[in-house]
Amino acid sequence: MDEKRPSKKVNAILCAVSIIILIVLLFPLFWTLVTSFKTEKEIFQIPPTWYPHELNTRSYAAQIETGDFNMFKSFFNSFMISTGAMLIAVILAVPASYAIARYRFAGRKAMLLGFLVTQMLPVSVLLTPMFIMFRNMNMYNTWGAAILADATIGIPFSVLILKNYFASIPKALEEAAYIDGCTRWSAFIRILIPVAKPGVIVCAIFSFLYAWGDLAYGMTFILDQEKRPITAGIFNFMGQYGTKWSYLTAFAIVAIIPVTLIFIFMQKYIISGMTNGAVKG
Repeated sequence: MDEKRPSKKVNAILCAVSIIILIVLLFPLFWTLVTSFKTEKEIFQIPPTWYPHELNTRSYAAQIETGDFNMFKSFFNSFMISTGAMLIAVILAVPASYAIARYRFAGRKAMLLGFLVTQMLPVSVLLTPMFIMFRNMNMYNTWGAAILADATIGIPFSVLILKNYFASIPKALEEAAYIDGCTRWSAFIRILIPVAKPGVIVCAIFSFLYAWGDLAYGMTFILDQEKRPITAGIFNFMGQYGTKWSYLTAFAIVAIIPVTLIFIFMQKYIISGMTNGAVKG
């Protein structure tokens, strides 16, 4: 018996609703882009304009000028911090998730609960103990402090995602590798990790994006402007007597370009990794 398919009318209604939702979600991005090309006078014009009547590119040109804030230097800082946090998260999360998925040991459930709890804690709760720890380790005002702090966000997420991947891999595949002469370590490296590759890529992407979008850790643990990530640059356009909205919105557009490119070119891995990782708990 054939399943009843939705009528063309229902499909049309669903498509219309989807378009409306998409417009609502993308409108803030559209307004930010439009505002970045307006002059300060036009931004506060009543009624507001839907497009810049006088094209203003000065807000973008200011992003690459040398001075207290340099976009290229901030991009480099964010890239190094995000890459470092991503590498630490992946290197630690992959073997940890494999051990949790494959072995039954005392405290396993408590460990999983601990990873879940760390995902729920607000950043403000962790700032003070991390500040004391990094200061005592002489890591305050260095990239290392921001990298370790951002890694604490990516590691729990990566473990929870990859645990499901390794749990869904048949044990027979691993046993066949042992029969062929592989050790436990070589089977893990040569067999299991390639099978879990989509999940590893997803964890690497999200760990990178978590660190890229972080503001609290970068502002708290790094004092020197020349070392701070790109997200901290937003405060350069917020003064005591006002905010340069055209500059701020232009900065926001430039800052989200890497994130947009990652989602465009890596969406296949993101979608497959998230869906496959949620199959088995």
